[in-house]
Amino acid sequence: QDNSFEQFIINYCNEKLQQIFIELTLKEEQEEYIREGIEWTHIEYFNNAIICDLIENNQTGILAMLDEECLRPGTVTDDTFLEKLNQVCATHQHFESRMSKCSRFLNDTSLPHSCFRIQHYAGKVMYQVEGFVDKNNDLLYRDLSQAMWKANHSLIKALFPEGNPAKINLKRPPTAGSQFKASVATLMKNLQTKNPNYIRCIKPNDKKAAHIFNEALVCHQIRYLGLLENVRVRRAGYAFRQPYEPCLERYKMLCKQTWPHWRGPARDGVEVLFNELGIPEEEFSFGRSKIFIRNPRTLFKLEDLRKQRLEDLATLIEKIYRGWKCRTRFLLMKKCQIVIASWYRRYA
Repeated sequence: QDNSFEQFIINYCNEKLQQIFIELTLKEEQEEYIREGIEWTHIEYFNNAIICDLIENNQTGILAMLDEECLRPGTVTDDTFLEKLNQVCATHQHFESRMSKCSRFLNDTSLPHSCFRIQHYAGKVMYQVEGFVDKNNDLLYRDLSQAMWKANHSLIKALFPEGNPAKINLKRPPTAGSQFKASVATLMKNLQTKNPNYIRCIKPNDKKAAHIFNEALVCHQIRYLGLLENVRVRRAGYAFRQPYEPCLERYKMLCKQTWPHWRGPARDGVEVLFNELGIPEEEFSFGRSKIFIRNPRTLFKLEDLRKQRLEDLATLIEKIYRGWKCRTRFLLMKKCQIVIASWYRRYA
């Protein structure tokens, strides 16, 4: 219920994770259809980049203004920080404060004067401004670091490397907010070089109890995790896509014209294969380099047919092998019988 600086930076991290989720799933999904020349009805979704910019912008972001308040000379309090926010962010559509002189919130009794509210992707969150400046400073006086570094205990000495007189830096230490922002930036850079898989966990209730399903809580989580947009994009698009070469290699055994070898472009082979199997035209689409399959049941059908075909091929191989083995044994026995008979006739 009471959110301060700690919850603020946690929610900032969640916004950044949601942003990369949008970039790597919803946006990339629709951009791939455009690249492949697939007919496509664009699905609108909310991009939370505007909220991330509200927090992390180097000039007008909340973290930048908090750092500016911590560094400027004179009397600095949480109230002066809130006043600065009200001046810079008053017109931002995702920022709310009763002190911003914005007529929309002047009479909002649910929003105290010492708080501000941000409309996050997951919903509105109100933050108590008290303690923001002190928690962001997070300073340890230089003489304390030096005193701890002089300790005889090796562990304590290792915990305060900044106390080493040889490494004294007269620059002001970075604030907690700027350190967290840099860490989040490093995390985002690392994630963008990967191919992440997402697992969305939904809590059925707040009691951590079995057999209790809170429908309102579940719907809220589905909404703020972005699952609705993701499902809409997936349902409007194609559930499965694969380059032509591996697709043909996997399913070519289902068609006499493509088995065992197809002579020609892989796309033409896939087209012959799908026509032979009688798959409806609305269930698939040909891109520039990939085949797109709309419904998962079509893919399941292909896999079932492949599984059955593999069993048939295994039976055929076994049958041919057994026939060859029996024929070889028979021919050997026949040859032996002829030899025995010829020797018998010679001495008879």
